[in-house]
Amino acid sequence: MPLGTLDGTPPPFFRQGPSALSKLTFFSALALFLMVADARFELAKPVRSIVATVLYPVQWLALRPLLWGQGGAQHFESLATAQSNEAAMQRRLELQSQRANQVEQLALENSRLRQLLDLRARLSSPSQAAQVLYDAADPYTRKVILDRGALSGIVAGSPVLDETGVLGQVTRVYPMVSEVTLVTDRDQAIPVLNTRTGQRGVAFGDPALRANMLELRFMAANADVQAGDLLSTSGVDGVYPPGLPVARVQKVERRVDSAFARISCQPLALVAGVGHVLVLQPLNTQVAPRPLVEPAPGALKKGGKK
Repeated sequence: MPLGTLDGTPPPFFRQGPSALSKLTFFSALALFLMVADARFELAKPVRSIVATVLYPVQWLALRPLLWGQGGAQHFESLATAQSNEAAMQRRLELQSQRANQVEQLALENSRLRQLLDLRARLSSPSQAAQVLYDAADPYTRKVILDRGALSGIVAGSPVLDETGVLGQVTRVYPMVSEVTLVTDRDQAIPVLNTRTGQRGVAFGDPALRANMLELRFMAANADVQAGDLLSTSGVDGVYPPGLPVARVQKVERRVDSAFARISCQPLALVAGVGHVLVLQPLNTQVAPRPLVEPAPGALKKGGKK
C-alpha cells in the first residue's frame, strides 16, 4: 500500500476530548475575557493578593543572599573609605600642627625683630642687623657665627646685642661671616656698672662648661651688691656704649676666708638660642682721632738751626 494512502488520524480508541485547536481557541478567549474583566472589574485582585501573600516568604528568603552580599560589599567599601579618610585627616592634622608650630615660631621671631628695631631706634651708635647661622664647633668655647663679615662692614671688637641685652663681641672677621664670642665665654670680660649703686666692676664668663652664667669678680666681700641688681655696660673700655643691659645678679656669696665675694649673674641676652642680633660699631672707632700738635715756630729741631 502506498504511503500516501495511509490515514494519519488517530484511531477512535485514542480520541479523548476536544482538539488542540479548540483548546487553544477556548483558552485564548478565556485569557482575553479575564484580562478585560480584570481591567474593568478587578476580578483577579483578590487572587493576586493571596498569591503575593503566599509567595512573600519565598521571595524574602530568595533575596537574603543577594542583600547579604550587597551589605557585605558596602561594609567593606565603607570601612576602606573610613580608613582612607582617617589617614587623610591624620596627615591634615600633622600639617596643621606643623603650621601651628611655624606660626608660633614666626610670631616669636617677629616679636624679637620688633624689639630689635625698637632697640636700634634708641641707640645712638651705628648698627646693622645680622642673623646667627650656627654655634661654633668648639665645645669648650661660647661662640656663634653670623652671616655678616668684612664685606658688610663688620670689624673686630664690635659689640653684639639682641633684643634684651649684650650678647658678646666680634672676635674674628672673615669676608662673608664673622665669629662672636658670647659674654658667657670663660675668656670674655666686660666692664659693668651696678645701676642701683653706681659701683663699677668687671663681669667674666663662668668657667663652668654648661653654666651659661657670668661672674662679677674682684668685688670686696663687704661691697653693696644684692641679688636682683641690674648690671649695665659702663663704657670705660671704649668698646661697649654705656647703659646697655648685661646681666642681673642672681646670687651673692660672702666668705670669711676670702677678701672677695663670689657673685653669680644671669645674662639678660638669649645666649642659648638667639636668632637675630644687632652689631654695633666699637665705641673707640666713633671717637675723633687726637689732633696732631704742631711744634712752636721758634722751637729748635734736633740737629738743626733756629
